[in-house]
Amino acid sequence: MANLTKSSTGYVNTFVSVLASLFGVQSSANYQRDFSQGRFIHFIVIGVILVVLFVAGLLALAKWLVGA
Repeated sequence: MANLTKSSTGYVNTFVSVLASLFGVQSSANYQRDFSQGRFIHFIVIGVILVVLFVAGLLALAKWLVGA
């Protein structure tokens, strides 16, 4: 999927890596690529955004279920 000779990971690859890590299914090759080529701030920003969206989704689901 990703070219391991790239100088840095792109936003899409970073998004996929963070999403896979949140679910605990990150491959060893992607893990090594992220630590050798990824930028720390990209992982933090995308991780925070995904966690906020996840929590907001859970709150919306709970509100919908209680209201139903």
